[in-house]
Amino acid sequence: MNASIEATPKQVLDTAELAALFPRGTRVYLTDVGTTPLPDFVSAASRLQELGYIPVPHVAARRLPSAAALANRMARLKGEAGVDEALVVGGGVDRPEGPFASSMDVLRTGILEAQGYRRIAVAGHPEGSPDISDEAIADALFWKQEWAADRGIEMRIVTQFGFDAQRYIRWAEDLRREGVTLPIHVGVSGPAKITTLVKYAAMCGVGASLDFLKKRASSLVTLATSYSPEGLVEPLEREAAANEQFLVKQFHVFPFGGLKKTSDWLHARGTWTSEAQPASAAF
Repeated sequence: MNASIEATPKQVLDTAELAALFPRGTRVYLTDVGTTPLPDFVSAASRLQELGYIPVPHVAARRLPSAAALANRMARLKGEAGVDEALVVGGGVDRPEGPFASSMDVLRTGILEAQGYRRIAVAGHPEGSPDISDEAIADALFWKQEWAADRGIEMRIVTQFGFDAQRYIRWAEDLRREGVTLPIHVGVSGPAKITTLVKYAAMCGVGASLDFLKKRASSLVTLATSYSPEGLVEPLEREAAANEQFLVKQFHVFPFGGLKKTSDWLHARGTWTSEAQPASAAF
């Protein structure tokens, strides 16, 4: 399977060797945790575009103070950096800073489609969410699927990272049975120390996967070693090869061990090659 990757604006702006890390056409998702000034965010997207990558900025609904701020943000990303894709998410804060409580609120404004954003990613939650029931999550995904189809917009689901392949497989099959047929890009942690993953998993609320990871770590010595994603990605690739209806089409990698280490792993396993355009090949 092909792969996209996550990066912070700071990593994009400060990594001198960025041009050599990914194949051209790789989707690079720009995280938004509310601390990056908009000019820096736009500059990071511009640098990705100049290097031949596809910038996919996060649009965090609950962090937006107004519809005008959303329109300005998306217009600058489009006009100054040539961005035409976005990942629209809730935003991970308890109290909205403006009128948007969910990604659906952002989509309903019509701002993204009016400004020419034709490919939009939305969040998937294989482990559920503390803020919303599983049924409500499935209903929301079905609404987004219909919204995109009505407007001729290509939509995909991008999930949080996890460690349990069978959980991903069951979740994807459950969605398909409920009528959701959007392609899924599964969140995967790149190689990293297990102690690092434990920290990020706790911060990101992937408790079930964290428990799964801990059960596989038989001792404190194991916890100090490096985690290999192969135990997750290989079963998913086998399932995709055996089941043509499987919704998982691609990996989305979180480089907790660093961009270079993650890039080396993806190249070594053949996911990325210099000739391929991995992330754009499958929506």
